[in-house]
Amino acid sequence: MTDAHAPQPYRSTPIFDAQTLPGALRREHRTKLGVWGVVRVLEGRLRLVYVEPPGEAVVEPGRPGLLLPDQPHFVEPIGDMRMQVDFYDQPPALS
Repeated sequence: MTDAHAPQPYRSTPIFDAQTLPGALRREHRTKLGVWGVVRVLEGRLRLVYVEPPGEAVVEPGRPGLLLPDQPHFVEPIGDMRMQVDFYDQPPALS
């Protein structure tokens, strides 16, 4: 059951796998000012590397990764995976 009051994404990327993940997502890039991103892995695992502040997280089904506005980052597949990024104009609820 979803929370009717939880923020909804205004846009989502296509679903990418390890072969179709664009090079632009594998290199350092950032969300826009005022935009939060939620990296959701549907199958497998993905390394989410935060450039500033430095850190990393392993994202897998049920454990999304949060991107703050204007936060530089990149992703690296860990084997076979399927993932998508949802974009929000307010802080999202992670679930």
